Amino acid sequence: MAMSAIQICARALLGIGCEPITGFDDGTAEADVAGMLYPGVRDALISAYPWSFATAQRALAEVSVQPVADFSHAFGLPDDFLRALSVGHAGAQRGRGVTYRIHERRIHTDASAVVLTYIFRPDERTFPPFFDQALIARLAAEFCLPLTENTARSELAGKRAEAEMRLAKSIDAQQQTPNVFDDFSLIEVRR
Repeated sequence: MAMSAIQICARALLGIGCEPITGFDDGTAEADVAGMLYPGVRDALISAYPWSFATAQRALAEVSVQPVADFSHAFGLPDDFLRALSVGHAGAQRGRGVTYRIHERRIHTDASAVVLTYIFRPDERTFPPFFDQALIARLAAEFCLPLTENTARSELAGKRAEAEMRLAKSIDAQQQTPNVFDDFSLIEVRR
């Protein structure tokens, strides 16, 4: 079942014994805490792992601002960018292998055309169920102390969130071909 940000927060609040919310502007302590913490917790959890549902590749457009030093080209980052995974040569059909650095929301590199593999911020309604559960558990852990002032309950919620994160990572990792070493000198020697 696809859930909205409000539904995700409401489930997290129920998990720690608080009243659910119907909106971030409800005027309750629960709504205030959820409204302040949700965006940051969501983005941190999404960017903490290369989730298959939040990974994209995009050819980047070069910007007019040239790097001051070290590199010769600069490319603007996408608006939904959270974290870079790799940069590759556009047209070479490789999503990695380019040396780069991120400065001021731009990719600086010596390559004249690049493809960025990155983590983006997807819409909540596209989150898979395993990620929903991990996010709900993490939110419950974050909401617990400010709303219940119970450190023991907060610690327990934190442990549950860690377990849900491990499970979500495991499920997500099973949805793709495992990574292999393409170019490793010790493997080449054995062939």
